[in-house]
Parts: sequence; C-alpha cells; structure tokens
Amino acid sequence: MNNLLASPPFNDARPLLENICESIRSASMVHIHAPADAVGVLGLAFIEAACLDLGLPYARRFMPPHRTLPRDEVVHPNQSDDGCLLFLDPFEDTWDVSDVQEKKYIHITPLAVNIRLGSKKSERRGALDVVAQCAAIAAELAPKGQRVRRLRPFAGSGLWLREALDTTFDPVHTAIRDLLSGEGSLRVVALPEVPSPSESMIPHLSQRMLSRLSKAWPKMDVDARTQALSELVLPTLTNSNLSTPRLEELVWHRLLVGDHPVDVVSQVHLAMKDWPEGKDEAKLHASKLADFFIVHGALTPSGPSTD
Repeated sequence: MNNLLASPPFNDARPLLENICESIRSASMVHIHAPADAVGVLGLAFIEAACLDLGLPYARRFMPPHRTLPRDEVVHPNQSDDGCLLFLDPFEDTWDVSDVQEKKYIHITPLAVNIRLGSKKSERRGALDVVAQCAAIAAELAPKGQRVRRLRPFAGSGLWLREALDTTFDPVHTAIRDLLSGEGSLRVVALPEVPSPSESMIPHLSQRMLSRLSKAWPKMDVDARTQALSELVLPTLTNSNLSTPRLEELVWHRLLVGDHPVDVVSQVHLAMKDWPEGKDEAKLHASKLADFFIVHGALTPSGPSTD
C-alpha cells in the first residue's frame, strides 16, 4: 500500500495525524466514540481495525445519530479515566489545521487542506474528512494489518458523503480515488462494468438501456462507449438534485473491490437506505454494521443489489 500520510492530500495534516498515532500507540486503552451514522461507522471501523491488528485494548461507543439531535445541540464525549479518547466528529465545521484546539481528548474533525494536482501542480483547496483521516491513522499504525488492508478501498468513502461534490470538483476525493486505484486497492470502471449497482442513485436512468449497454460494452470502442453513455444519462440531466460532478462520478468512476459485484458508493448508499430512525435502534444497527464491515471489508453482502 502507498503511504497515505505521505500523499498530497495529507501534507498539511500529517504532523497532527502522526501525533494522534503516537498517542494511540502509547495508550493503555483506546476509546473510540462516533455518531451512529454511516460516516461514523466508516471512521470508527478503521481505528478499530488497527487496534485489532495490533492487539491494542480498546472500547467503542456509538453516540446518537446526527439527524436526531436538536439544531443547536453540541455533543461532547464522555471522558474516560484511562487511556486516550478519540472522538470522531464528522459533522463538525471544517477547521484549518493551525486552528485545531488542544483538548483532553483527541477530537477528529474535517480539516481544510491545500493540495497540488496535475502536471502544473496548481494548488486547490479542499476538505480532508474524518473517514480519510481515520484511514490514514489506521494505515500508519498497522500498515500490514489484515483488517486495515481489507477496509482500505473505503478510505475515500466519507468524501462521497460530504456536500463538496454537490457543487464542484473535489480535489481531495479525486486524489484519494486515484491513489487507491494506482496501488490496486480498487478498480475504477464505468457504470456498465458494474455487475450490481444500486439502481436508485441516478434518477430517471433507464435500467433496460443500461442492461443492454452492459451486454454490448465489451465489444465497443472508446468513441462508441462515450456516445452510448451520453445517450443513457441524457434524461437524468433534468434532475436538479444531482450535481454534474456527482453524476460524472456515478457514470464514469465507479469503484469496484475484488470480485464484489456492488461498487463502493452503491454499498454506502444501500447501507444508509434502511437506517433506523430511533436513537437506540440506530446505535445497535451501527454496531452490527461496523462488525460486518471489519470482518468482510464490505458494507453489504456480495449477493446482487436489490435496490
């Protein structure tokens, strides 16, 4: 695996994340608190996987899902008398690295970073989300850990859940996607190459046309594929709820892991689809999903999508 912390998206945050790794290594007990939301499960699972791979004692706790909280309520984790506490706070405002405040616990929030991309190395501004940070921490702690490596393809999945792709190109999302593809952790394919994508992610998409295109796809050249995909997605452009950057990702950049027939973002979508409304039910659901995710390296079974 490539060193995530040494990659461009993490340049600004690297010293901060390395300090977190040192705190975890030296702790007598690692406490992990996260909201009972999909993004909380993803981030927590990376840290838990590293603890399991290293044999570090840890305890996890899921807090109420973000959507159940009153608008102005600020959630604080319960302090622990032993070890270190990691509070994953994916719904917090994005902080500049230099403004991160020292607390009695490790507070992991989205971080504003600068990243240089392309042959001209032009600088772009983006946000490094909590899941990506947890993936980098886990990889630094246990680079050869079996469980950490199993979760690796989902390192950029938290970026998909953020709002950045609803308005513009997200340089951090693109950089992490390309890094994972380049190292072989996943394959980036067009929609017709996905055996079982979630059907409801692209409104007004003709499933019959997609099925026919998938069968013909292997025999088509690049120009024919481009033209066919353009015709397939044309009716979807009337939906204002799906941004152009997100649509481009859904059409041209689906992420497949091994022989799992459901792509990464479809797995995230399906996992969120039936999330319980109640606080206690959501916590139990999140706990079971985290267990499944760590064991299987997937959020859904490898059977065909039913969505």
